[in-house]
Amino acid sequence: MAISAGGDKYRSFIHGAGERNTQWRFGAPPDYDLVNKLFEEGRTQEWPVGSLEEKVQRIVKSLEMELQHKIRPEDCKSVNREKFRFSVNGRRGISLQELREMGGGYNAFLQTNLPKELRIYDPEAETMDSSHEAFTTTFPRGFALEILQVYSGPPTIAFKFRHWSYMDGPFQGYSPTGELVEFFGIGIYHVDNEMKVEKVEFFYERGDFLASFVKGAPAASGSRCPVMKI
Repeated sequence: MAISAGGDKYRSFIHGAGERNTQWRFGAPPDYDLVNKLFEEGRTQEWPVGSLEEKVQRIVKSLEMELQHKIRPEDCKSVNREKFRFSVNGRRGISLQELREMGGGYNAFLQTNLPKELRIYDPEAETMDSSHEAFTTTFPRGFALEILQVYSGPPTIAFKFRHWSYMDGPFQGYSPTGELVEFFGIGIYHVDNEMKVEKVEFFYERGDFLASFVKGAPAASGSRCPVMKI
């Protein structure tokens, strides 16, 4: 996966000639300076440039960026759009269009069969914009992603990952705690000969992650910011 000229050092397909006609959800390419700083301060190891681990990390971060910030499926260059399917914890794989209709990456990632009254976060009640608001308010420094280990290379890339940040802001009525919020999981990416992603599978414990948000006292309200960075 090529690095766009002048682009983010951990993500492709943000800047450069290939993005001149890209339609961005918030009107301009995202700025990852804050979350990159969080990542560099909190990562457990630094993978050498050109290593399999570094390449996998770029693929995963680039795909998440495109799913969060690009409006049109045709602007997503990290995926094979016709074959792409996304699934979490063994659920049915959904297409790129279905993922967008569901409200984007967070709502797809947090799918659940729990009764509505037991849901800390209800992806069926959230839009792409409201999910961006909720998590950006909670994590104003962004939500960092690290690839911890790669078990197999392409065309089937299996890896262990860590997602983390600090709860510096409120989450849907709960006060900020300032504590580290993190979870670990397994990802499996199926890629084609051009390293475009055809299928994504994630396995992780949803409940442990969301439980971290309700440790603080209930708060009356909180301001929100409309851009989410990963």
